[in-house]
Amino acid sequence: MTKPSYLVRAANVPSYQPANHEHTFNQRLICPETVGAKQMEVLLGTLHKGGGALPHAHPGIEQACYLLEGQARASVEGEAFDMLPGDMCFFPADRMHTFTVTSDTPVKLLVIYSPPYGENPDKVIRP
Repeated sequence: MTKPSYLVRAANVPSYQPANHEHTFNQRLICPETVGAKQMEVLLGTLHKGGGALPHAHPGIEQACYLLEGQARASVEGEAFDMLPGDMCFFPADRMHTFTVTSDTPVKLLVIYSPPYGENPDKVIRP
């Protein structure tokens, strides 16, 4: 039996530590390399206590985060909000944002980029 082309099992996807993040491990679930996606990318992020994204923006890339577990604080251009499981936030393209774990337990979240980010340093703006 051949491997399905459009099914991705998180258990089979290696994790990596993204640049400009602390105590964070991502798994690229939906992307050009896994299923051939061209217009979006979906990651599963696991962030441990004290972890998160330092201030940055993505030129021309929109980002949304859906919180599955834990608690976090997100900010976009100075507007900050606390997130609980089931909450979703949006980071517009080119806008500075942060994401910080506030719970003692790890945070798990889905991160969606459009178009795909691909962990490309050329697609990050730092303050």
